[in-house]
Amino acid sequence: MSNQIEGFMKGIIVGGVIGAAIAILYAPQSGRKTRAGINRKAEKLLIKAKEEYKAALKKSSKAYESAVKQLKYLESSTKEKVGEMEEKVDELTELGKEAFQDTKGRLTKAVNTAVHAFK
Repeated sequence: MSNQIEGFMKGIIVGGVIGAAIAILYAPQSGRKTRAGINRKAEKLLIKAKEEYKAALKKSSKAYESAVKQLKYLESSTKEKVGEMEEKVDELTELGKEAFQDTKGRLTKAVNTAVHAFK
């Protein structure tokens, strides 16, 4: 964004200088009147450049604030989702442990039954 502002400011300055040079070359007025006219136009250009700069600064500030707001929302949303995933992982871990214990108990019982059957 700052490159665009810099480019805009450079364009205004270069355009002003070129316009002033052309005005001097083709001016049908005396030097004093031409210089006064150039000064007025330069002041107008400077005022316009300041207005454009302030508008660009305000616009970029709003864009920055919007981006920060969106990032904060995404951060909280992500934290919420991570919390939900942690709860599901804990649930599944507990279910896995229970299934393991159940299978282990049944397998132990089956082995013990087989051992008693062969005695």
